Amino acid sequence: MPQQLDAVVAGYLGVDLAPGFLPAAETVPPGDLLRPGKLTEVGPLEISSGGVVANTGLAMAVLGNRVALMGLVGDDALGDLLIDLLDGRGAPLHIRRAHAAPTAYGIVLAPPGVDRMFLECPGCNATFTAGDIDYDTVATARLFHFGYPPLMAAMLTGDGEQLEAMFRRIHGLGVITSLDMSLPDPDGAAAGVDWPKLLGRVLPDVDIFTPSVEELLFMLAPEEWSRLVARADGGDVVDLMPDELLAELASDAVALGARIVLLKAGHRGGYLRSGGITDGVGSLSLPADDACTEGLCLPALPVDQNRFVNACGAGDAAVAGFLTGLLRGDGIRSAGSLAMEVGRDSLYGADTTSGLARPDGH
Repeated sequence: MPQQLDAVVAGYLGVDLAPGFLPAAETVPPGDLLRPGKLTEVGPLEISSGGVVANTGLAMAVLGNRVALMGLVGDDALGDLLIDLLDGRGAPLHIRRAHAAPTAYGIVLAPPGVDRMFLECPGCNATFTAGDIDYDTVATARLFHFGYPPLMAAMLTGDGEQLEAMFRRIHGLGVITSLDMSLPDPDGAAAGVDWPKLLGRVLPDVDIFTPSVEELLFMLAPEEWSRLVARADGGDVVDLMPDELLAELASDAVALGARIVLLKAGHRGGYLRSGGITDGVGSLSLPADDACTEGLCLPALPVDQNRFVNACGAGDAAVAGFLTGLLRGDGIRSAGSLAMEVGRDSLYGADTTSGLARPDGH
C-alpha cells in the first residue's frame, strides 16, 4: 500500500485526573495528607488524555509527523470525554469502543516536593488483543509504536502470545516496529509473567525498544531491582544505578533481538545502544557507521526551574523525539539528542505536549 502516515501509535489509552495541591501542602508529610478520616483541601483538577497513545502519539504530531492514534475506550462518559480530548489535535483517530469494559483512568497525586503517586484503572485496555489492531491502516505507515503492555492483561496471556502475534504480523508488513513499556505491578495483570521469556519471543520482531531502566531491570533482574528499591528507601532508584548496569541492560535487550535500544533514565537522561545495522532497519535511512554497538550515555539537558511545570509524560515525549529523529533520517545518535531535548521541553507544559516547540518554532 502507498504510505500515507509516518506512524501509528497504539496501545494503552486513558484519562489522567490530577488534583492540584495548595502551597500549604509543602509542609505536610505525605502520609498526613492522605490519613484516613482527614479532609485535605486541594486545588483545581487537571484533566488530560494519558497513556502512550495520547502522550507519544500527540507529541509526534506536534513534532510534525503524520500520526494515527489507535486504542480502546469504554462506552461511557469518560470515553466520550477522552475522544473529545483527542479530537482535533492533528492526528486521525482509530479508536474503538469497548462495550463490556470501562474507559481507563489514572489518578495522579503529586504533592509538592514528593515523587508522584499513581492510582491506575486499566479498564478496557485489559481486554486489548492483537485483533484490535487495524492492520490495513498500519500497512500505510512507516512505523508502528506500541506501549504499556504490562498494564494490558490480554496481551500478557501465555507470556505474551498476543503481543508476539501482533508484532510478527506488523513486521511482516515491512513496517518499522517500536515497543515501549511501563513498570509492571507485581500484584496486577503482570503477576506471574515470565518477562525474559516474553521479551525473548517479542523483541526479534521489534526494531526499536524504548523502556525505562527501572522497567527493564524489573523484567530482567527482579532480585537486583528489589535490592535497589530497598536501598533507595523511598528515593529514586535510578540514582543507584551505575552506568555499567545501564550498559548491561541495553546489551541484554539487543541480545534478545531488539535492533535499537533507548533506555530512559529520568533526570539522568538515557542510554543508547544498537546492534549491527549494516542492512538498515526497515525504511530508516541509517548509515552503517551510525551503529551504536558500544553504547552511549545520553546526559539530560539542563532544566530551567523557573519554567518547570510537570514531569508527567516526559519519558513518552522523549520517545516521540527519538522516533521523530529516526524517521526524518537524523541517525541514531542525533535522534538520541533530540529525545533528550523533547523530554526536557515536555517539563515546561501542564501536559506532555504543551511545552513542546512545533517545527515552525511555535
